[in-house]
Amino acid sequence: MALKHIFKLSLSILLIISCADKNFVKEEEMKLDQYSQNYPVPEKDISVTSIHGYDLADEYAWMKSKEPLDDPRISEHISKENEYTRTVLGANSALESKIYKEIISRIDESDVSLPVQKDDYFYYSRDVKGEQYPVYCRKYKSLDAEEEILLDLNQLAKGKPYLELGVYKVSPDHKYLAYSIDDEGGERYRLFIKYLSLDTHFAETFDNVEDLEWAEKDNTFFYTTVNESNRSDKVIRHVLGTKVTSDRIMYQENDEAFYVWIEKTKSRKYLLIGTSSKNTSEYHYLKSDDPMGFFDLMEPREKGIEYYPDHRGDSFYILTNADKAFNFKVMKVLESYPYKIKWETYIPHRTETYIDDIELFKDHIVVSELSAGKRMLRTLEYQSLQGKEIKFNDECYNIFLESNPMFDTDKVRYVYESMTTPYSIVEYNMRTGEKKFLKQQKVLGGFDLTKYHSELIYASAGDGEKIPVSLVYRSDKFSHDGSNPMLLDSYGAYGDPSDPSFSVSRISLLDRGFVVGTAHVRGGLEKGKKWHEGGMLLNKKNSFTDFISCAEYLIEKKYCSGEKLIINGGSAGGMLIGAVLNERSELFRGAVLDVPFLDVINTMLDPELSATVSEYDEWGNPNEKGYFEYMLSYCPYQNIRSQNYPDILVLAGLNDTRVSYWEPLKWVSRLRDRKTDKNTVIINMNTAGHGGSSGRYDYYKEVAMKFAWILKEAGIND
Repeated sequence: MALKHIFKLSLSILLIISCADKNFVKEEEMKLDQYSQNYPVPEKDISVTSIHGYDLADEYAWMKSKEPLDDPRISEHISKENEYTRTVLGANSALESKIYKEIISRIDESDVSLPVQKDDYFYYSRDVKGEQYPVYCRKYKSLDAEEEILLDLNQLAKGKPYLELGVYKVSPDHKYLAYSIDDEGGERYRLFIKYLSLDTHFAETFDNVEDLEWAEKDNTFFYTTVNESNRSDKVIRHVLGTKVTSDRIMYQENDEAFYVWIEKTKSRKYLLIGTSSKNTSEYHYLKSDDPMGFFDLMEPREKGIEYYPDHRGDSFYILTNADKAFNFKVMKVLESYPYKIKWETYIPHRTETYIDDIELFKDHIVVSELSAGKRMLRTLEYQSLQGKEIKFNDECYNIFLESNPMFDTDKVRYVYESMTTPYSIVEYNMRTGEKKFLKQQKVLGGFDLTKYHSELIYASAGDGEKIPVSLVYRSDKFSHDGSNPMLLDSYGAYGDPSDPSFSVSRISLLDRGFVVGTAHVRGGLEKGKKWHEGGMLLNKKNSFTDFISCAEYLIEKKYCSGEKLIINGGSAGGMLIGAVLNERSELFRGAVLDVPFLDVINTMLDPELSATVSEYDEWGNPNEKGYFEYMLSYCPYQNIRSQNYPDILVLAGLNDTRVSYWEPLKWVSRLRDRKTDKNTVIINMNTAGHGGSSGRYDYYKEVAMKFAWILKEAGIND
């Protein structure tokens, strides 16, 4: 929820902006002592961890608790931090309100999603002006038919500060709806089953449900549950009308590095239990019209080997990195004997092209690929493997497959967006190559995309690698002389690409002269699997040095100056920003860290925390001395220095199960204690989880708060 103004600040403490040349001059003497020094000062209660010959002292370890609100010391300190943050941000309230109104004025508050056909029904959702959440609906056989409301999240959210929809799956006969709700933000969902025609619910509810898939008969479904560490570890079978206590566990994963899910093949013939760590996977399969049967193992797990099957006709098609296919290939095997010994190469491995995904249709296979930092789609006929590549002209764009539940069709839907083109759904005829734009995100208020320009540039890393940087700015507001302010973000972890995308809120920055960019550093997937490997484990520091190289290049080429360069990163990207601030804090005017992963050493030494063991494959296992020493050398919390740091805004979630609240809370306290300047460091701790507020209006209020802070840092007050 956005912060509200609770203290009025006198005009004498506002930042001074030169009206003559509009160039913002940072003057340290204007920093307010009441801001820089009157922050909450927590007590120090030193705890020491001894490992590998090192003694790690942590004066704020006491902030860590599974129930922080039950500990007066912790809850009181969080309250003081939030109060301090509200005080500091009080000066931004007018600008914050203005930006929020701008964002809301651009969106269609009563938008309707593009209907998706499943058998004889058209499913869609719609927004209601003034309401936080969507309403889920369907129509029978025709879009002109009477609307049937399946689920109104606004009704479910009454009296709740948070609501997140998890599972939303209609049974194959379209009689029942399975849906799950998290009303706290901790990603623990309760599952409900609704009898649609009667508008009633079954008495049975299911706790801690992660995923669900319906069988094709017998009113049976399979669901996964999470354990105490929030790891999905069980697949359970339920038959409607029976008690939950009679449900049968079909699979249990005991390896703490592996997570379990349940899915159905595109052909709907098979149910699949998938289980994987960061670099290894395994599948079990069962015919979906035989839910009382038992799942068979397809291929036993092998360290470092990933495989992901789908089904068509009499065969499984398998996306895999087996046989050193680091950028993945597609293999094919008869369903009657689907074991690896019989797998045959169908689409071969290519060293310069990463196969991200495949989707099977009756007559075509669609291949999603990454090459030279750009995404593409190919639609191929099964026999000839000939087909068309869907091409685009934008330099910085994103494309991915939309919902395509129908198997027997020549048409595939995909989403296209760029940094200047709003989210668009396109229907592509795989037989004729015809494109049809079905829906584009509305941007109200006279938005003219021709006023904005995006470009892809490359910065050179210290070892010669070329780091892509996606940029967008408003052409008539841009001067290539270093005078523009810039917001530069990055992620660089888990092999997740930071795809260029459109943002309706970002227009408020662009229209005020900001250049907004993303540094595609190593650790992501922009250049294939090797790009990921170049920024993980004992190569992790490449992510940080890549980002610094990008910042230096942007300053050198006068896209911005250090006095107006603000950086941003979330989650693992927040860890990147924390590490970069320790190394080169003088490069930046300010920094925003969203739910940041900052206490790498202490978190990775605690196997009881969610995901710790599974993340050994990404960061390394600190119980091994080599990995420990490498982590210790870059861990943002351990490497805070006695030096100047820029102004910093930290956003965190009390119920965050991915990055625990105490990581940013501790980091802020240690940073203030050790830094040598009077710049302001603030933290906003909301009660939500990793994704922030759940309601759309609350979300945009958070964006407005963040953007107002960023603009003020750049010397822009209106």
